[in-house]
Amino acid sequence: MIGFPVALIFANGVEWYAHKYILHGTPRPGKPRYSPVPKSMKSHWQHHKIVRTTDYRDEGYEEGLSNWRTRNEVTSLLALTAVTSLALPVAPFFTLGTYYAAGRYFYVHRRSHLEPEWGKKAIPWHYDHHMNTNQDANWCVTRPWFDYIMGTRIKANPELAESNPLGINLPSIIENPMNRFLNKCFPQLRMNQQG
Repeated sequence: MIGFPVALIFANGVEWYAHKYILHGTPRPGKPRYSPVPKSMKSHWQHHKIVRTTDYRDEGYEEGLSNWRTRNEVTSLLALTAVTSLALPVAPFFTLGTYYAAGRYFYVHRRSHLEPEWGKKAIPWHYDHHMNTNQDANWCVTRPWFDYIMGTRIKANPELAESNPLGINLPSIIENPMNRFLNKCFPQLRMNQQG
């Protein structure tokens, strides 16, 4: 059963890595960005352009699979879960966790761009990714875990930002001591201090 939470952490790491290196591509001096999957990078940059001109909304998600960008996202998620399916005989909970993570990624990402006010409040780190002046930061979508681990979480508006690095609403009796501990051990996290 430990495989399920391990899968969620693994999936968040894959989400961070894929977003940074595959969807955005690696900048190269004097050359276009490099991605090992150029079609995914092209799709993602079109998504960025649309979102920047429509105040975070992407109506392509309303079209469903007839929209090539949505189809590309779903195909990529299915390909990733096909790979993790290889672990099913030896790590069934891990594999199920990756299925859950892929489904949750699509649901959260889609909903945030169809309901911008929900997205701004529910996943402010992704809103910052698109609407901040620096679009080469805040790589996570579902939870900001790896952005904090890798030091890539940049808050455009601290009042709208998540109140802890888990990106989960927690009671203040848990959140405040956790944030104090994290601030002490990892000052670069700069979490909100309350209480």
